[in-house]
Amino acid sequence: MGTYLLAYRGGAMPETDAEREESMQAWGAFLGGLGADVVDAGNPFGPAKTVAASGGVSDGASSGISGYSIISSGNLGDAAAKAKNCPILAAGGAVEVHEIFPVM
Repeated sequence: MGTYLLAYRGGAMPETDAEREESMQAWGAFLGGLGADVVDAGNPFGPAKTVAASGGVSDGASSGISGYSIISSGNLGDAAAKAKNCPILAAGGAVEVHEIFPVM
């Protein structure tokens, strides 16, 4: 079993209370469906800063990553298959799946 980062990119934010409730239910169903494979359910991201090699700091981040979760899975392909039911996809976003190498 390996550990994988699901990096959420983009996706529309719910605008009404009803849409927020529907979104929260969808996320609960998605993460609940992963069961014990969820290592860290994660959270959405707020405002960001980018720190450059020069030491300069600017507002925002170019990556477009809007949140994350960490899961365990047998391999990268299985982890990507688990991401296919992610609610961010229905909101117009995408999921990047990255294997996490335990070096520390």
